[in-house]
Amino acid sequence: MNTKTDLLGHPKGLFVCFATEMWERFSYYGMRALLILYLTKHWEFSDATSYLIYGAYTSLVYIMPVFGGMLADQILGSKKAVTFGAILLVFGHLGMTVESNEQIFYLSLALIVSGVGFLKPNISTMVGALYEEGDPRRDSGFTIFYMGINIGAFTATLLCGYLGEQVGWAYGFGAAGIGMIFGLIIFLWGQKYLEGLAEPPSSKYLKEMNGISFEYWAYISGVIMVLVTWFLVQNTQLVGQLLGGFGAIFIGAWLLYALFRCAPDERDRLIVVGILILFSLIFWALFEQAGSSLNILTDRGVNRVMFGWEVPASMFQSLNAGFIFTIAPLFAMLWIALSKRNMEPSTPIKFSIGIIFVGLGFLALVYGMSSSKGLQTGVFWIILIYLLHTLGELCLSPVGLSSVTKLSPQRIVGFMMGMWFFASAAGNYVAGLIARATASESSGVSNDIFNLAQKQSFIDVYTDVGLIAIGCGIFLAIITPILKRLMHGAS
Repeated sequence: MNTKTDLLGHPKGLFVCFATEMWERFSYYGMRALLILYLTKHWEFSDATSYLIYGAYTSLVYIMPVFGGMLADQILGSKKAVTFGAILLVFGHLGMTVESNEQIFYLSLALIVSGVGFLKPNISTMVGALYEEGDPRRDSGFTIFYMGINIGAFTATLLCGYLGEQVGWAYGFGAAGIGMIFGLIIFLWGQKYLEGLAEPPSSKYLKEMNGISFEYWAYISGVIMVLVTWFLVQNTQLVGQLLGGFGAIFIGAWLLYALFRCAPDERDRLIVVGILILFSLIFWALFEQAGSSLNILTDRGVNRVMFGWEVPASMFQSLNAGFIFTIAPLFAMLWIALSKRNMEPSTPIKFSIGIIFVGLGFLALVYGMSSSKGLQTGVFWIILIYLLHTLGELCLSPVGLSSVTKLSPQRIVGFMMGMWFFASAAGNYVAGLIARATASESSGVSNDIFNLAQKQSFIDVYTDVGLIAIGCGIFLAIITPILKRLMHGAS
């Protein structure tokens, strides 16, 4: 351990990455907390249209890191990719402060999507590069890094949500943009602590094609990403078609490789990975109602008065990150305690529990809505659904990526990681379709008015998805003995 470059027992570069990611997540979640409300209240889109735009936007956020990561791996290196991504994010968030031009709004969404694509995968890569192979501090380092994500999400939804709803949309979005500026400044200032690990992987970036260096071709590719995303967020149906087409290609490639290019043990484990990825899609499609339909319900159909103050709806999205702060350490201790007694649940059972918790969250909220008098539901039920959904996330999300790396053959682990993130993208798009089903467009009333028809629409949809989630969780638990045999001893 080099004590000259360590802080609190970890490389100082970790805290540079921590602060950069914290401010990036601050900017992203601050904007996300306001987006669906901005679409319905400022632009006065219908609920159904707003949900589809939101779903397309969040799904693209999960797709673009695949391309940003490839450009960094092959040409730019993490430093240049993160810097470029941060610049795109700053322009995107500041563009959101322009409330008078719809095309600038769509362009701002595209800049944010592409910026996340360049920044997010590469900042995580840098954290891993700070530790040598076998360094026992690695897991602890990623835990610290993960806390940065949640600090950013927690504070952003409170501050940006309050400013956006109580002061003005431009102030909320502007605060998110200022947060990203802080992140960019910290990242550039802290380069000396990254020990050259974020530099380009080779001199390839200096080579030229048609008189233009590969580095600038990578930046041009980033601009093309922005333009393509600008088009796609305005054509949400095309996003669904692209996801369906690429999904079929992914599934076909996965099955063909598993059946014809793997030894029997590898084949079996790869089949398990694919099944878990499919169930993760179901989980994210339900969990991601938080930013869309659940946000609208909280705004219109929940009595948000607490201690004499009506809390802005967007601020309730801080509950997820807040619960992670308080509950995640308890979960870590629980798994360790169960492991010592040989009682720790297997990965498929953890997935099953996670999906069941999501379903229980929806059914608990449905009970609260059905038993409440009048239109408004008590705020307790919103807090409860966030709690149950966070419990589900802690069962499924931390073990998901780990299971992909443990069960996939090393030679295609990158491809399977791509499938995992693609499933998250598809889940976010499906989340938009589910949210759209809650819209009661037939009533012909203003977006801001909540009536019995809309309340009943939420109850019906949330009952259905709650029961489906519990059914999927139980089914996964039933087939777990088969999956465990196919895992061949991998935990």
